Amino acid sequence: MPIQNIIESIKSANTIDLFILIFATCISTYIFNFYYKYYTRPNPLPGPFPLPYIGNGHNYGDVKKFYGQCQQKYGDICELMLDRRYIILSRPDYIIKLFAPQQFFMRLPNSPGTVELGMCNHGLFFNENYKSWNYNKQFFTEALSTKFIDASIIPINQIYEELCGYWESLGKQNASKKKNNDNNNWTLETDFSAWFHGFTNDVTSILSTGKRTYSITSYYNTLSINKSEVPDALVEDGNNFVNALLKFLESLLFFSFYSPFTRHYIPMFRSKSNSYLNNRDYLYNKFDNIIKMRRTEIEEMPETRMKTDMLTSLMTAETIVEGENFKPMTDKEIRMNLLDIFLGGSDTKKCFQKLILLYLNLLVNFAYHATISENLNIVKLSLRKLLV
Repeated sequence: MPIQNIIESIKSANTIDLFILIFATCISTYIFNFYYKYYTRPNPLPGPFPLPYIGNGHNYGDVKKFYGQCQQKYGDICELMLDRRYIILSRPDYIIKLFAPQQFFMRLPNSPGTVELGMCNHGLFFNENYKSWNYNKQFFTEALSTKFIDASIIPINQIYEELCGYWESLGKQNASKKKNNDNNNWTLETDFSAWFHGFTNDVTSILSTGKRTYSITSYYNTLSINKSEVPDALVEDGNNFVNALLKFLESLLFFSFYSPFTRHYIPMFRSKSNSYLNNRDYLYNKFDNIIKMRRTEIEEMPETRMKTDMLTSLMTAETIVEGENFKPMTDKEIRMNLLDIFLGGSDTKKCFQKLILLYLNLLVNFAYHATISENLNIVKLSLRKLLV
């Protein structure tokens, strides 16, 4: 009989041949199942052809360029296969409708990857639970009071003045190297993108936790002969924190795009996955320590001297939830909301940089015939008005 013949052949086969047979069967079954689901998916849309295990992960390099190519080839709407099916929208009116609060409250989709990172159903970005999302939104509304907004102007101006001081210091160092040695007429050629990256990191950090990351100080120390007066330990700690945030942003893409099987069982991807998970643990522990320290400060500090940052506001906001029953935020909920704030600040800083650079370009063209020192004064005054 055929079945008996198969059993006899398996018994007579050696261990290596049996392993190869089982492995090939598993691979073939997975590939068949993958393409069966792909060709029988509901409401199919045009899009690049996926490969087993990685889907369209092999197409990703320059994401912006890839999406542009998809729009040219497949039109205003197409689909990708990564860890699951994704729809790409290229028309602004589609995107506006998708992000309308009255249509959809959730901003980013969940996946097995976001569950593994601990982001699922926490905070605002990855929260599929409407009740939990609305609860967090009420706290944000309560925390973003007029007092908080008014108090945020002072630290922003202080960081801005520090930034201008670093520019002036670097410019004078450049002037001292020249023959005329005129420190009052200095120039500075620098990377604005790097400076404003540090500026937005510092602003986001001090408004959300009341503490600096010292990103602009760190960048200044890499360019200047004269180092900042800020202790090296604080600068290094802030650098580690910012690098962990950037790595966590990378991990969101990695865990969203690749399936659990790929992340857990393919060696190259598994080592990267473990690295991202270790970074997640470091970042979560960092937030937990900040929250624990702030709770201690609040208990020991008089209400009149209470800080006005977002962390303190989330801890002290008296939001009414579920009728008249007050339910304060737990440390885990505060941690995930703070993470949302930092990720939002890191993700939107490019738009802020473009706005500043465009504004500076207009100012420089307007004051083209003025001296460099006069240009700087104009820029400082105008930027102060823009930030306020």
